[in-house]
Amino acid sequence: MADLTRDDVAHLAGLARIDLSDAELDKMVGELAVILEAVATVQQAPIADVEPMSHPMPIVNVTRPDVVRPSLTPEEALAGAPEAEQQRFSVPRILDDEA
Repeated sequence: MADLTRDDVAHLAGLARIDLSDAELDKMVGELAVILEAVATVQQAPIADVEPMSHPMPIVNVTRPDVVRPSLTPEEALAGAPEAEQQRFSVPRILDDEA
């Protein structure tokens, strides 16, 4: 792999619209070189027989069947409510009509 130059880093910073000082450019040359070496190492992994996947572990959705079963009547559900109106919980208004 070709060596990364300060001009390369300045070009990349310009493409990313990042303003870097001269000291930051000098520092990034070394940091980006290390990152590129790590990427090159990962690219050498033997992946010819590996199927593409979205997760390393199998994912199973844990759900129950949607079965209709007996539940509370509106009166039973509202029995403990401080106030109810038209088979609904009645709560204080927190927003005015001008919103």
